Amino acid sequence: MTDNNLKNTNSSLYSKDLAPIPEHRRTWGTWNYAALWISMSLCIPTYMLSSSLIQGGMNWWQAILTIFLGNTIVLIPMLLNGHAGAKYGIPFPVFARASFGTKGANIPALLRAIVACGWFGIQTWIGGFAIFQMARLWMPSLETLPQVFPDTWGLQTGPAICFVVFWLVNMYVVFLGVDSIRKLLVFKAFFLPVAALALLFWAINAAHGLGPILQTPSKFTNTTDFFHFFFPALTGMVGFWATLSLNIPDFTRYAKSQNAQIKGQIYGLPTSMTLFAFVGVVVTSATTIVFGTTIWDPVILASKFESKLLVSIAMIAVALSTLATNIAANIVSPANDFAHFAPSKIDFRKGGYITGIIGILIFPWKLIADPTGYIFTWLVGYSSLLGPVGGIMIVDYYFIRKQLLILDDLYDNTGIYSFSNGFNRNAILALLIGIVPNIPGFLTTIQVVPMDAFPEWISGLYHYAWFVGFGISGIVYWGLMKNKK
Repeated sequence: MTDNNLKNTNSSLYSKDLAPIPEHRRTWGTWNYAALWISMSLCIPTYMLSSSLIQGGMNWWQAILTIFLGNTIVLIPMLLNGHAGAKYGIPFPVFARASFGTKGANIPALLRAIVACGWFGIQTWIGGFAIFQMARLWMPSLETLPQVFPDTWGLQTGPAICFVVFWLVNMYVVFLGVDSIRKLLVFKAFFLPVAALALLFWAINAAHGLGPILQTPSKFTNTTDFFHFFFPALTGMVGFWATLSLNIPDFTRYAKSQNAQIKGQIYGLPTSMTLFAFVGVVVTSATTIVFGTTIWDPVILASKFESKLLVSIAMIAVALSTLATNIAANIVSPANDFAHFAPSKIDFRKGGYITGIIGILIFPWKLIADPTGYIFTWLVGYSSLLGPVGGIMIVDYYFIRKQLLILDDLYDNTGIYSFSNGFNRNAILALLIGIVPNIPGFLTTIQVVPMDAFPEWISGLYHYAWFVGFGISGIVYWGLMKNKK
């Protein structure tokens, strides 16, 4: 199948970015997908994911087990959604048309895009803050610049300047195009594992061996307290890649075969996430022993080293690897999502600019200010939106469509996927029904309403947000659609 076989290449739903990938251009093998996941997993947020669990009270094996379970679980929808991309060569927004409608697909595309913008902002903040930690060593006055932002913003002038500088670098890479980051990805693939091992060696040496680190006890005194933290933490681990579990067709559309994308993801995702998380767990546990306090942010940890040159090299490396991850994981997909709104007007570059602007507006420095906000507000919060979308798409593709899609109609305003004026009302209804149960818990978590505003069992559903939304929306959608062709 090539895009030239489509009858509707002049349709408002069609663009070169959204067209099916011809078979001769599907060249990604098993190693490409394994490398993709290794590259995306080896990033600062992964480290912070594991370190936040230690900060939250888990010991080393509890944190590692939670991360491994979360990534094994999210691998399932990753493989299921990836099938359509590999079979038909279509990206996520086009795949979503089969279940949500040709116009309704903008709803999951928008939800996915906004979350990606948030991740873009977080990664950009991390890179910018790394630059600040380096610059302040050589220009101490950067720390004492007059405060120009309101106190409620929680943003100091020095870090803000470095954040903007790094943001502009990201936008310049978008201007150059995705191909411009290939060398950065190669650099990262070699450098970050070496840097991680160096950090691991420092932790073991500074803490006088692995023994004291691995003997650090859990802070939970009983199983009730542990599970009260464990379940929302597990949901957060699933939520970490909930975005990619939806838009994985954006990558699997280039697969040589189903076997290539399946094996590549199995080899790459759980293993790389767990191994790099282990580094985060060991190093964070070591900071408690060495400094007497738990330091969960590796950028802050690196800034505590005495050598200016060492800190500078480390911070530059963090910034470059963050740049590579940011473009690959947080620009490609939302750019496609925004392009879906107006294929003839918004291309990849414009979509990338939109992502960059929204990434600033979500105040990323606040999202990662502490582990509680990172896990309970950000990761669990957006998983309550993306879980229902995943449930609907998987049920539609496997139980309603039986893995059979009509490519022409995916690009046709009057085809079978147009439903009612372009919207599948059943999918939208199922989406809303899946989101509603998690709203009370979200409102109490962000302290908009008092903790006792809802019965505990209702607000407690938020701890399982992704699972609740995925299950409810999937079942409701199946019930609404099973008697329809």
